[in-house]
Amino acid sequence: MPYAKILATGGRVPDRVVKNSFFDYLVEGADEWIHSRTGIRERRFAAENEATSDLASAAARQALDSAGVDPLSIDCIIVSTSTPDMILPPTACMVQKNIGAENAFAFDMNAVCSGFVFGVEVADNFIRSGKYRRILVIGADAYSKILDFQDKTTCPLFGDGAGALILEATDEERGILQTFIRSDGCRWEMIQVPSSGSRKPITAETIALRENTFKMAGRSVFTFATDVIPKVIEQLTAKAGISPLDLDFVIPHQANSRIIDLISRKTGLEPERFLLNLDRFGNTAAASVALALDENLRNGVIVEGSLVLMMGFGGGLSWGGAIIRI
Repeated sequence: MPYAKILATGGRVPDRVVKNSFFDYLVEGADEWIHSRTGIRERRFAAENEATSDLASAAARQALDSAGVDPLSIDCIIVSTSTPDMILPPTACMVQKNIGAENAFAFDMNAVCSGFVFGVEVADNFIRSGKYRRILVIGADAYSKILDFQDKTTCPLFGDGAGALILEATDEERGILQTFIRSDGCRWEMIQVPSSGSRKPITAETIALRENTFKMAGRSVFTFATDVIPKVIEQLTAKAGISPLDLDFVIPHQANSRIIDLISRKTGLEPERFLLNLDRFGNTAAASVALALDENLRNGVIVEGSLVLMMGFGGGLSWGGAIIRI
């Protein structure tokens, strides 16, 4: 049975830098107010004419260039996003056209902020089946397009971006070693955009009520994350037959530095093992784990042989992780 190794990664964030002071209209001393609660100093917002597919395509091109591979060699494209360019067609098909991957099949998947980890799970199984050899997984979101900029509890948290990962079949015992994903649909209401689909279509009335924007029960999500993520680390490492202390690095979903601090204390893993870009990019949803992976491979923090655990959590509710040997 083949393993899925990392061939290359790529990342893209928009050019526009939005510092915490942008939100002074919502709360006095926004910089300190936001940073003390989340660890965020700034984030990137997409331009008016910049969509999720643009960010995803740029990240994909960087990964392809890094790998030095022909886009025509890609068998499958998975775009994990909860902010697609439009409700249909799949954003992945737009990316396919943009990068010239004519031989691939392409589809979207939505597990909100867990999306990249879910995409890696699917790609790993595709490769292990022996049917496909080279798969492009992209986590991409443009949350600035769906935020309620009158809600100080949510709009300062998010930024836009995309991260890409090319996985390739190998006979070596490396790459994706172990995965774990779960969902709890009984708590779906905690994270939602109420008016955005067939249950409550967008109307002038729902727009007036801002029901077409992102809503989150922040305290409940915080409790959920600090409970479930230490369990993900424990369950994943147990499945892999290792101790959490064997991990060189953990790449968590970049949601809130206070969540990461609590997870560090609960697991006994030093804060230095957690790789974060939250202070510069905010919560980039499905892109966050992919962006942090790409950044730390490029800057040499993660090196060949490193044992890395990636984990995500988000709407659905959904959560999961993957252990990778670089």
